[in-house]
Amino acid sequence: MKPKDTVLALLVATIWGANFVVIDAGLAEVPPLLFTAMRFVLVCLPAVFLVRPPGIGWKNVVLIGAFSCVGQFSLVYLALHLQMPPGLTSLVLQAQVLLTVVLSTVFLGERPSRKQLLGVGVGAAGLIVVAVGRSAIAPILPLILVLGAALSWSIGNVVTRKAQARSGLSLVVWSGLVVPVPLALLSLLVDGPDAVGAALGHLSLPALASTAFTAYVSSLLGYGLWNTLLARYPVSRVTPFALMVPVAGMLTAWIVQGEVPTVVEGAGGGLLLAGVAIAVLRGRRPSPRSPDGPPPTSSAERDLAPVGRAVEGTLAMIRANS
Repeated sequence: MKPKDTVLALLVATIWGANFVVIDAGLAEVPPLLFTAMRFVLVCLPAVFLVRPPGIGWKNVVLIGAFSCVGQFSLVYLALHLQMPPGLTSLVLQAQVLLTVVLSTVFLGERPSRKQLLGVGVGAAGLIVVAVGRSAIAPILPLILVLGAALSWSIGNVVTRKAQARSGLSLVVWSGLVVPVPLALLSLLVDGPDAVGAALGHLSLPALASTAFTAYVSSLLGYGLWNTLLARYPVSRVTPFALMVPVAGMLTAWIVQGEVPTVVEGAGGGLLLAGVAIAVLRGRRPSPRSPDGPPPTSSAERDLAPVGRAVEGTLAMIRANS
């Protein structure tokens, strides 16, 4: 990649990693379900009037919105609200890559490579270590919620992979329409009209800034840059930069909040990240570009493609922090 594009890829990873700390700051004043709904109002408006529908049928749009948006983000926001550390959240959420490998095998019939299977095994071991370390010092429920978010995201990945939308940005915007109404109603039911009214009636500058950052910077700007890179380079060159998201998330949480994982959490997180790296990184380099045609596809890129397409298509859906 050109140096400028490498910087852009690192910038996107940094934005997505820092996003978890930004969300955590906004949750100090706004209930989690309401905050999620507010975020997607800004993601979808006015973009929905400027972007064509993704052309995959409303059933697929609703399914992707339900799993990649509603399920993923509501569970992440709830976990952060229940004191799940933002840095650790950004790391554990990457389990969606490993879960995508498993679900793609079961539901799409895509055969994973031996390296991908090894990555799933290593990552699963890391998750067990993180769970053991977390349960020793804090309630396990927030961790379970983040794992639920990762599972929901991975299901959305599979639906996205099968649907083959014409535009990733269009899919982000139109699937986001599924979020605001049900989560706002659920917030009214769970938090109560008084809490919702108080939150909306007394929005502070930090809460507004947090909402704007998550919607415009993390979602729309981050996705726009990521999609641009994917248009210029093979998936196998771009998606590995997603491994920097939890690194940026944990570094930001350390700088801003002083968050330091325990030794056990750090060891488990390292195993998890190693498993994700094994699953998405390949050792061989692509063959040289032919002057008379497009670059040939190496066997490494063919092996990576199923997971790579799923990851790149949905990582930019604001995952992570998802």
